[in-house]
Amino acid sequence: MIQQNLIKVGMADLNIATEGAVLKTTGLGSCVGLTLFDPIRKVAGMAHVMLPSSDIARETKMNLAKYADTAIPELLDRMVAAGAYIERMKAKMAGGAQMFAMSGHSDSLRIGPRNVESCIEMLHKFKIPILAQDTGGSFGRTIEFDSTNGLLSIRSVQFGIKEI
Repeated sequence: MIQQNLIKVGMADLNIATEGAVLKTTGLGSCVGLTLFDPIRKVAGMAHVMLPSSDIARETKMNLAKYADTAIPELLDRMVAAGAYIERMKAKMAGGAQMFAMSGHSDSLRIGPRNVESCIEMLHKFKIPILAQDTGGSFGRTIEFDSTNGLLSIRSVQFGIKEI
C-alpha cells in the first residue's frame, strides 16, 4: 500500500487519519498496533501500544500512547474530536508477539500476550467490536491502515503481506 499521504506512528505513539491518509507503524514485536475506524465518517486511528498497563509507569510526564489502558481512551478522544462516533467504531489489531523464548512462566515476560489481552479488555469496556486480528506468534510486523476503507495491511518477513 503506497500512499502519498502517509502518517507515521512511532513506538509508544498514536495518531488519527482522514481524507484517505494512511497510518503506518513499524517494529511491532511484543507491541500491539491497535486500529479503530468509523466507516461513516472515514476517521481512522492507530496506537502503537508498548505495555499493557500504566500502573507500572515511572516517567514523570506520562506518555499516554505507551500503555493500552491510556492509549485507547486518548485515541478515542482524538477520533471523536475529528467527528467520529464511538458507537460506530470497529477495531483491528496486529502484533503482540512473544519475541523471546521463556524458560520460566513469569507473567512479566509475557509482554506481547498481555498487551493483546489488555487491548481486548479496553475495547470491551467501550463496547467496540474487534473485526479482525493478527496477533501472537514470534515474529515482527509492520502495518498500514487506510482511512478510506479501514483496510489493515500487515507485512512480515515470514508471511509476506496479509490484508484484514
